[in-house]
Amino acid sequence: MQPSSLLFFKCRSTSTQKYKLTLKNDINIKNKRAYFDYNLLDKYVAGIALLGTEIKAIRQGKANMTDAFCMFIGGILYVRNLHVSEYSHSSFYHHDIKRDRALLLQKKEIRKLRLKGEEKGYTIVPLRIFINERGFAKMEIALAQGKKEFDKRDSIKDRDTKRELDRALKR
Repeated sequence: MQPSSLLFFKCRSTSTQKYKLTLKNDINIKNKRAYFDYNLLDKYVAGIALLGTEIKAIRQGKANMTDAFCMFIGGILYVRNLHVSEYSHSSFYHHDIKRDRALLLQKKEIRKLRLKGEEKGYTIVPLRIFINERGFAKMEIALAQGKKEFDKRDSIKDRDTKRELDRALKR
């Protein structure tokens, strides 16, 4: 059973009945690999330019961010390799599954990201996709610096010790 993100309910008005729309904000698609591979420096929330069937598929939770990355093409920030599956109830008008999707940011944020992203060692990675309270799909992106192999080993060791502490405190 798939979670529905839209709920309709009746509301009595003075002369006619109206239907109001409420949204459940339970969509939170994460890029777990980004937290392991990168040190995150600055985080930003950006809107995503989507087609109709893409937003419906995201509301069903059918998106995968494991290979996704961000890059500038002609002054516009795009997210590439974001896999959004086809919407189950669409007709023959499907969207391209791995197309480039534009990210919507303010000009000063784009300028800042472009300057930092061009420096050696910095990259822009997508962290998660969520639906805000107004029903729009948003993507959290971060300016990140790649970890070395020994940093990754330290992350694994810290995670294991935290897990052991939680188990010990539970007893």
